[in-house]
Amino acid sequence: MRFALISSLLLFPLMCLAQSPAPAPDDYSGMYSFLRDGEFVQITVEDGGKVSGFISRYGDTNADKDTFIDQFFESGKLAGNHLSFATKPLHGVWFTFEGTLNRGPGKAMDEESYYVARGTLVRFKTGTDEKTTRESRTVEFKSFPKD
Repeated sequence: MRFALISSLLLFPLMCLAQSPAPAPDDYSGMYSFLRDGEFVQITVEDGGKVSGFISRYGDTNADKDTFIDQFFESGKLAGNHLSFATKPLHGVWFTFEGTLNRGPGKAMDEESYYVARGTLVRFKTGTDEKTTRESRTVEFKSFPKD
């Protein structure tokens, strides 16, 4: 009897966790931090897992150095919690992202980091010599508080 009671008490929190609903895909929609302070990624999850959005960032080429630019997604998809997107090239630079969207340390949606996108960001750049370089890095984009 005592074993059954102890087992029930230990298993109850696990059963509650297993029954908590997964976030609706459109819950992931919103603004997330990007690489530098002041930069962000806007992610919008549409029907069927299609993802649209853009990166607002400071330019880093001779043509746009320190100018704030918006770089729109060319494609994007959310399957379960797996997120991928690719931006359109702008001034010879474009990005791809492959990773996951999960709950973060934020306790409520009106707090920073309620959701966190973690994965690999690849920056492509085509130079004046028409050669394309590729720079890959592991990133973590934190959601901004929602109103």
